[in-house]
Amino acid sequence: MMKRVTWFVGGVAAGAVGVGAAKKKAKSVANELAPVQIAKRATGSVSERGHRVADALREGKRAMRTKEMELRARLDGRASTLADELTDVDTVLVDGRPVEAGQVIVLRQVRDAKQNANHDTGARPKRDKRRA
Repeated sequence: MMKRVTWFVGGVAAGAVGVGAAKKKAKSVANELAPVQIAKRATGSVSERGHRVADALREGKRAMRTKEMELRARLDGRASTLADELTDVDTVLVDGRPVEAGQVIVLRQVRDAKQNANHDTGARPKRDKRRA
């Protein structure tokens, strides 16, 4: 008889704990599905996507300006690609890796300005102590 009472009491306790856990879970799900919570999540999601779209637009405009400056420099003769100055057998290495010569841009204005400054003063070109 004691065995039956023990199992009965254990079953009642387990049932009570299970019902309490189920009730707690049901309340939390009901809270999450409340219209106010859904509206908050939707607003946050729309706001986040809006920020992402704005960031993408800014990045696109920045890339557009950079490309336009590059094209204007090439048109004015201030910049040229390395492909313009190399033969077909030459290999271009950037950080020890081969790249297409068309991907490297040489800014003549900067290079020529440094050379002219060195020739005007008679000074030797300064060496950069940092090495890549």
